Amino acid sequence: MLVSLSIRDIVLIDRLDLAFGDGLCVLTGETGAGKSILLDALGLALGARAAPGMIRTDAREAGVTALFELGDVDQARGLLDECGVPCDEDSPGSVLLRRSLSGDGRSRAYINDQPVTAATLRRIGDALVEIQGQFDVRGLLDPATHVGFLDSFARHSDLLSATARAHERWQHAVAERIAAAERQQQAQCDAGFLNHALDELTRLAPEPGEAAELEQRRTMLANAESVISAAAEAMSVLSGDTAADSMVGRAARLLERISERAGSRLDEALSALDRASIEIEGAIGEITALAEDIERDASGLEAVDARLHALRDAARKHSVAVDELPALRDDLAGRIALLEAGEENTAALVEAEREARDAYLAAADALTASRRQASIRLEAAISDELPSLRLEQVKFAARLEPLEEPRWSRNGRERITFEVATNPGAEPGPIQRVASGGELSRLLLALRVALSWANPLPTLIFDEVDSGVGGAVAAAVGERLDRLGSHLQVLVITHSPQVAARGRMHWHIAKESDDERARTTARVLDHTARREEIARMLAGSVVTDAARAAAGSLLDGPAGEG
Repeated sequence: MLVSLSIRDIVLIDRLDLAFGDGLCVLTGETGAGKSILLDALGLALGARAAPGMIRTDAREAGVTALFELGDVDQARGLLDECGVPCDEDSPGSVLLRRSLSGDGRSRAYINDQPVTAATLRRIGDALVEIQGQFDVRGLLDPATHVGFLDSFARHSDLLSATARAHERWQHAVAERIAAAERQQQAQCDAGFLNHALDELTRLAPEPGEAAELEQRRTMLANAESVISAAAEAMSVLSGDTAADSMVGRAARLLERISERAGSRLDEALSALDRASIEIEGAIGEITALAEDIERDASGLEAVDARLHALRDAARKHSVAVDELPALRDDLAGRIALLEAGEENTAALVEAEREARDAYLAAADALTASRRQASIRLEAAISDELPSLRLEQVKFAARLEPLEEPRWSRNGRERITFEVATNPGAEPGPIQRVASGGELSRLLLALRVALSWANPLPTLIFDEVDSGVGGAVAAAVGERLDRLGSHLQVLVITHSPQVAARGRMHWHIAKESDDERARTTARVLDHTARREEIARMLAGSVVTDAARAAAGSLLDGPAGEG
């Protein structure tokens, strides 16, 4: 809801601060007083394009600030989060939109005093306010909004959610099938290489850790002579009459002779010598085995070199480490198996896609059926509103146009367009191209009344919706605006006393002039001032007692109960 509007140095306005309440608020005043300037200024705060010459002649810059209460407007809250605009810590339930213009033609936009682009300001503004006028192209005059209005009128959010979920599952199945087909195609292109590479690696038969073992063996074989010489010398040290094993044995026998006399003090020493003897025997066995291996593989260095070369060559060919060759072989085997099972897998994915598409069609068909029923109810509701607005010849239609499959979406399989025919026998067409200015304003009002609970925005503004009508029609316009005001905040610029008398709040816009300049002023009217203003609207320049009496009747009767 629009709480306040502050305007500085816009055209005829030097300084205005307006406060608004809920329900119906009317703005009246003589033609040329500046009522349309108020809307232009509000439009700036909502992100509209800044027209040349909007800055007051004697001013260097201009600015507009609009404060809104968010209430239950989830769309606006979501957009603020999406745009990264923080809430006002002092007033988290409100949002402040601000626009400044400088004399060099530049403009700056702010939301909660954070700089944003004019496009961002417009997105937030579109979620807070709708301005309905014969030259406005937003709101109901924008065909892109019609599907949302009809869905809200139908109150079938469950069908919308089911259709959206089904569409998401269908598109996921499509993506999986396409990805599998691409993998299969790539695998088929690589089939020859895969089989050849797998055959090579199968014949090579690399083993995990084999390269390190071969390197160790190659080092040993390359140094066989020195290794055997050192082994022989070690054997002579360890075995023989004067070698380590003999010396250890002799020491053990000497200690055994005196062990009984030493009590248990020599037990640990004897155990240690026993272990040493065993270890020496083990060392001798290992050295002997090494020597035998070297003698047996004396001619194996060439084979080891050849094996290492083959492994390294395969690793370079496939751009992997030697130790990764076994895993590569297994991967190639898996890819070939996938290729062989590809047709069966693709068939399963195609079937899953078909099932998902059928589920989407079922959900979308239920949504379409509900929309058709809602369109009939909406057409009837609007038709009931038209005669009292002197639009009895107008025929309204909510048309459902099927879309081609590539344009099906989470929102269903049709486009919704609100159309009218203004003359008997005429073909319906888009609202903004068929209805005349006066018809359009009243038609939009009828639409708004019928869609009052379907409106996602908290504030509606009508610019001279009563243009060109009077008497009973003007009274009907006022009654419908008042009805809208019971659900929403409605601001209306009007020249009709019947409409003005319906307002809960009444602003009077006037133009004051002196020898130097003219400026627009605004003030809230109390009951007495309202009666005088409505009398002026009834009588013209000379306000008579009869006009005052008529104004009092309008204010005190059903029209003025708000």
